[in-house]
Amino acid sequence: MIDAARIEKAETLKNGMTVKVRSIRTDDKKRVVEAFQNLEAESIYTRFFHAKKALTDADLKAATEVDFQNVVALVVTTAEGTKEVIIGGGRYVVMLDSSSLPSAEVAFLVEEDFHGQGIAGRLLKHLAGIAREKGIKRLVAEVLPGNKAMLTVFARSGFPMKKHLEVGVMQISLLLE
Repeated sequence: MIDAARIEKAETLKNGMTVKVRSIRTDDKKRVVEAFQNLEAESIYTRFFHAKKALTDADLKAATEVDFQNVVALVVTTAEGTKEVIIGGGRYVVMLDSSSLPSAEVAFLVEEDFHGQGIAGRLLKHLAGIAREKGIKRLVAEVLPGNKAMLTVFARSGFPMKKHLEVGVMQISLLLE
């Protein structure tokens, strides 16, 4: 059984760089702020669907203090000397709706210098494995139509995918069964 709160796994990116995929921790607040400050405005917009200059205390709490039952969050880190740096992250949030199919909404954010290295795909693989084990049957996401990279990650995931455009946002559904 996967302990989502204690995941830590070394992975090799497409460029040969070794990174760590691990569970978010409450002591990651400073690392999350630093990672956010390193993002370009476009990456922030494609993740949050609006401009955002800084993270609030509430944002940081929501990002780092998760229960690993209804919210599961993973980060990808690299070492810069003795310092651990977050270069990407992914999470899912269980959807509490009347749907008969247990579902969770999934989202990712990767620092621009590491785009195209397979980080979002690896995070999706880990999150899907955790979700399956917890009885979640479907992952859903909202993606801006111009975010071709994220649409490609979902298309290449190996999961049956449905998508449709709704009010300028692509609605993605991945079946995990």
